[in-house]
Amino acid sequence: MCPEAIREITILPGRNKQGEPERFDAITIRPGETISIVGPTGSGKSALVNDIEIFAQNDTVTGRTVLVNGRQPPEEFVRDPAQKPVALITQHTKCLADLMVREFLLMHLRSRKIEDETVVQRTIDLANEFTGEKIRGDMKMTSLSGGQTRSLMVADAIVISNTPIILLDEVESAGIFKGRVIETLKRYGKAVIFVTHDPLVSLLSKRRIVMRDGSVEKVIEPGDSEREALDEAIRLDDIICRMRERIRAGETFTAPVSA
Repeated sequence: MCPEAIREITILPGRNKQGEPERFDAITIRPGETISIVGPTGSGKSALVNDIEIFAQNDTVTGRTVLVNGRQPPEEFVRDPAQKPVALITQHTKCLADLMVREFLLMHLRSRKIEDETVVQRTIDLANEFTGEKIRGDMKMTSLSGGQTRSLMVADAIVISNTPIILLDEVESAGIFKGRVIETLKRYGKAVIFVTHDPLVSLLSKRRIVMRDGSVEKVIEPGDSEREALDEAIRLDDIICRMRERIRAGETFTAPVSA
């Protein structure tokens, strides 16, 4: 029997590091939404992502509960990797398999019982939209840079895993094109949750979950009130991206880079 489609996931409150109850009723996340988790180092951002990834049932240190469509998640969502509707990609994602990129993706394809092998090249092509360092199918997985690896994993989660929920834990520092990733994830209707310190990623998100002392302090939904700040963040990020690519190409700078 096919697992049920995810219409929403709901996070119910747990407790902070002192054991005090979190002060929110529920946080509901639906496909197509983009949410950032922000806060100081050690504030509990990764713990919240972990609760979502494992569908916590008051069985983690935070005491939170995560529901699917208002109910306890089906057993296969928790126990069967092939049915798991959540992909977690972290800044420290590494591949230890001594395989070429094409072989790695084919192996994943077969584990998902997908017969259309053209999906492999589609995944590589999509990954190359996210990174300035071109990925080829004949490259070894272990030779990929951090940005290439994260870009490939994001593309894999979209195309092969096709998970409705994607959790990205501080991947913006890995040299990927953040704006392109976010727009693509929105286009594919994914519920995307970022753990981030990056202003652009935060401003591009529909909501921001602010963490402090191990608990959710507040949820911000700014609407259009931050449009001017977002435009400035996009302008500055474009300058940084172009400077990075020029530095990689061995260029020097004899004048300021303008937007």
